[in-house]
Amino acid sequence: MKFSFDRDAMIKEIAIAQEIITNKSPISILSNILLIANNNTLTIKATDTSVNFITQIPVEITEEGSTTIFCDKFMSILTSSPAGEIEFNQEDIKVTIRPVAKKIKFQLKSIASEKFADIPAANDIPFFEISAKDLKEMIQQTIFSVSNDSNRYFMTGVYFTKKEDKIVMVSTDARRLSYAEKTVDAGINFESAIVPTKILKCILKNASDEGNISLSIVDKLIFVRFGNYEFSSKLLDGQFPNYQKVIPENQTNSFQLNKADLESALKRTEIMVDKKVNKILFKISSGVLTLTSPESEIGTADEEIPCRYDGDEIIIALNSNYVSEPLKNIKSEDVVFEFTEAMRAVTIRPEPAEDYFHIVMPMNNGN
Repeated sequence: MKFSFDRDAMIKEIAIAQEIITNKSPISILSNILLIANNNTLTIKATDTSVNFITQIPVEITEEGSTTIFCDKFMSILTSSPAGEIEFNQEDIKVTIRPVAKKIKFQLKSIASEKFADIPAANDIPFFEISAKDLKEMIQQTIFSVSNDSNRYFMTGVYFTKKEDKIVMVSTDARRLSYAEKTVDAGINFESAIVPTKILKCILKNASDEGNISLSIVDKLIFVRFGNYEFSSKLLDGQFPNYQKVIPENQTNSFQLNKADLESALKRTEIMVDKKVNKILFKISSGVLTLTSPESEIGTADEEIPCRYDGDEIIIALNSNYVSEPLKNIKSEDVVFEFTEAMRAVTIRPEPAEDYFHIVMPMNNGN
């Protein structure tokens, strides 16, 4: 196999392949990428056996063929080489890589392409389309609330479902919940699924905000296509919790405040927070929200910020991370906290309301 390619174009594709590959051992086929040169097109494949990546780029082929090479070393060679044309030549198990602009050549050992793991094919399966911007916004609003508890494997991904004419994404770790929805074509249908975060991160990082993304959910797999990329992943097994029971039907109290004011106050108050519990007390009284770090061996902190509230004074203890993470993704200038009583669920929404919200369960407000 022999071909030449543009260094910068190749770097872009191999960087995505690196995101997929997790095993760094140079003797493992899973640390390799599969290269197939055919009809002046190079097909690149990478897999960790759960998440897969396929892309194609134009190259100048002298001799067609296929092989696998160690991804990390190939990337290091590319990044250390000058911009411009690079020649790739395979003979038996030896691969020679030579930047045309430098008198240097690199040699890598390859592993036969027949030993590369099978990647599921997306032939003759139904795809549907969703706005890339909408899908990325939904992922941003939910991905941070998934569980990292391996004993609750079914909660380590984002639940993807359809409700009437809306696509819904939900995540929870049993102490908080994030919900986002977007209106779509009523004719779209698919089986509800729990999608691993790894493929969702690939979408966030690599998909443009323009145009559509094509999706297919079949046979316990999800396929994602945009641009010249195709990703696929195994879905997570298990029964996702009944999230609708967690969403409060009616919350009688609320306060509204400037998001930037709250974020700044949280950062300052968190300086004195015990990082093992991340507890901050929210004391809400008429026109004022007071944030307090419970007293510890190192001290305490409190800060007052204005808010719109006219009700009885109440103190709610919340995990500071569970407040700051939604705030990073809420795009409005103001936010609203809705609640009923101190130990009942708190809903965090943008103001004015949009098609997403976050629910946080309070902590015991004792010191």
